Amino acid sequence: MTSQSESDLVVDTGPLSHLAEAGWLSVLRSVAGTRTVIITDAVVAELRQGLHANPHLQQVLDCGWIVRRSLSTTAELAAFAQFAGRLVAGSRNLGEAEVLAYAQVHGATAVIDDGAGRRAARDAGVDLQPTLALLCHAIRDGLLTVPMVSDLADHLLETKYRLPFENGGFEDWANRNGLVPPPT
Repeated sequence: MTSQSESDLVVDTGPLSHLAEAGWLSVLRSVAGTRTVIITDAVVAELRQGLHANPHLQQVLDCGWIVRRSLSTTAELAAFAQFAGRLVAGSRNLGEAEVLAYAQVHGATAVIDDGAGRRAARDAGVDLQPTLALLCHAIRDGLLTVPMVSDLADHLLETKYRLPFENGGFEDWANRNGLVPPPT
């Protein structure tokens, strides 16, 4: 058993898109362990909308281990309205609002990297694990290694994913922030 929370993971479009583009989508399955990986209808719609320009998104839609969930209960819709009021502009951030609503109502962990979504999660007390935090937990739990995540992070940077360090900088960043065991 891992030390990480055993709550399901509700994942936003950004982490899924970049992990797929970088060729590392399967690492999410490994990191999830016995937890269910969930995407909401809005995330599915965002993935489908981007398919023409980003064919790698099809692999996310085809994953049998990623479960799709709709928001339909009064509690889910009320939570969505709360997050949508804060995050949604036109059709932007619908996925984040649904991810946060689902996570809040079901006690799941939201996997969101966007700053506004992270702030909304923290303000609402929603359990949040940005992608890098999820990967650092996996290192501490012995599921991944620092060199593996460093390689993964470099591949994410190649997809233009915004990370708080440059190519080759994961290990130094993680050590400076106390997110991985110190080198021995």
